Amino acid sequence: MTKPRFFGLLAALLAILTFASFVSSQNTDVKAAYIKTEFQIPMRDGRKLFTQVYAPRDTAEKYPMLMTRTPYSVSPYGPENYARQLGPSALFAKEKYIFVYQDVRGKHMSEGHYSDVRPFNPNKKSKTEVDEASDTYDTIEWLLKNVPNNNGRVGMYGISYPGFYTTMGILSGHPALKAASPQAPIADWFVGDDDHHNGALFLMDAFGFNQMLGWPRTAPTASEFKSFDYGTSDGYKFYLDLGSVANAQSKYFKGQVEYWNDLTKHGTYDEFWQSRNILPHLKNIKTAVLTVGGWFDAEDLYGAIKTYQNIEKNNPGIKNNFVMGPWCHGCWSRSGQQLGAINFGAPTGNWYQENVELPFFNYYLKGKGELKLPEATIFETGTNEWRRYEQWPPANVEAASLYFQADGKLSFDAPKLTAGYDEYVSDPSSPVPYTQRVTTNRNATYMIEDQRFVAKRPDVVSYQSDVLTEDLALAGPITAQLFVSTSGTDSDFIVKLIDVLPETAPVNGTAAGGGMQMLLRWEVMRGKFRNSYEKPEPFKPGEPTNVPLNLNDVSHTFQKGHRIMVQVQSSMFPLIDRNPQQFVDIYHAQEADFQKATQRIYRAGQLTSHLRVLMLKK
Repeated sequence: MTKPRFFGLLAALLAILTFASFVSSQNTDVKAAYIKTEFQIPMRDGRKLFTQVYAPRDTAEKYPMLMTRTPYSVSPYGPENYARQLGPSALFAKEKYIFVYQDVRGKHMSEGHYSDVRPFNPNKKSKTEVDEASDTYDTIEWLLKNVPNNNGRVGMYGISYPGFYTTMGILSGHPALKAASPQAPIADWFVGDDDHHNGALFLMDAFGFNQMLGWPRTAPTASEFKSFDYGTSDGYKFYLDLGSVANAQSKYFKGQVEYWNDLTKHGTYDEFWQSRNILPHLKNIKTAVLTVGGWFDAEDLYGAIKTYQNIEKNNPGIKNNFVMGPWCHGCWSRSGQQLGAINFGAPTGNWYQENVELPFFNYYLKGKGELKLPEATIFETGTNEWRRYEQWPPANVEAASLYFQADGKLSFDAPKLTAGYDEYVSDPSSPVPYTQRVTTNRNATYMIEDQRFVAKRPDVVSYQSDVLTEDLALAGPITAQLFVSTSGTDSDFIVKLIDVLPETAPVNGTAAGGGMQMLLRWEVMRGKFRNSYEKPEPFKPGEPTNVPLNLNDVSHTFQKGHRIMVQVQSSMFPLIDRNPQQFVDIYHAQEADFQKATQRIYRAGQLTSHLRVLMLKK
């Protein structure tokens, strides 16, 4: 997949999000087989959205339309400038679809005002009340009437932000929308996707994204992307030197970036964020849905899982398929055989494209073939095998708990001690790094990175099981029940689940060495939100407190000879902004607010910290 010339922190991310079809170099094969036309499609409020249509030159039959809507540009512009590839994969152009690409409202060549994750309005009362669902409905209605040789059926797909627009398209309720595939879709930007996890700001992503794509425009333009000079290759140094998050506004954004203004103004889960949570609206769906995600997606793992779950819960009887593979963000659009040092044994992305994605759209949009997909097509890491389930989590699982023990032990047996804890000092001036790489780009491979680079830090506590005498498979959600105390009044708590490989064993014949501590799943809780995102509460210094934490789902086998490890820490910088460890408005904290804190992790009696898991019975 050719990457556009994007700059800044999220260059690699946006290269994925803009898809293989949105590249600037022309492909003679596409031009030979397709006719490209550009339109300004009017919406109900009079605004016009820039739209490209690639229609097969062969008009022997009528074709369905396959659409994606994006804030990342439908480049190349101009009727004579053709994309190198059309559709989710190269397979689709050979199948012959009518491909539709649209700049969303307020972005690039489309008119109107742009709003980040524009809220869904289910009760529109006039033509001036619009959202992404109504824009999708109006677009489909216009296309059906104005694009020749269509068969009356429409499909949608998109990765990440375009995945969000796909979900919004489903909510349009247009009867011609027969199939939709939200892939790594945004669901909730405060609880689990992109900019925040459990209220903690993902600093690198939010800062880099807004530097590149958040600036206001004065008129429609072919390119809104801006470069940013960090002045160093060391992101850890850049963000540490930045100081408080408040300094990003005074030094760089200066009140000009609307979303950064909103982000730092709304520091709790108020109406601004709640209105942007799409999950409560996923009801009365008639469209066939294929939700896709990656186990190592650094941006929208939460969104994929929760989108599938909420559609399944609220729409009994519809066709609702779920796919999770061993992928980073959007990596299913590529080979998908390897991520970092880990080789998955086969090109999993290609397998998905051929056996799931293309058959899904062909069946619902062309009436072609038999669709034999199970409810859930799940890749099990560790064994590197695809599993087929009729529900997710699968039915054949058994709940169990992994308990923190004395002397860094981890066991399925509850500790017999009545008191005990482990202690570390969290220092905001020396936060735990999220990666050992020196980079200003938030790298995707940190999601499986070897954690030995932090294991010996005094502010990271590790718990490790004995060597496993047989394979142990987990399938489904993981939740942590931490019992902690802090000498401060606020703190972050981060839990990491790790697969520790044998010292003498290579990893699938790849570059990962023996003894690798492979990160499998992790999550953060901003402590003041432990009981409520809407009403944060300070800690009482030194008082033991329960901090629950959802780590999202896994499908992984810890193989015989491996160990299970859990790490706990209070920073993961600069991926996550630093918590001052005082109960303050972090977005407007002063340098004096940042203080060291002594953290205790309790592991005995009624205060036994543990992970709740689902073990797969094979």
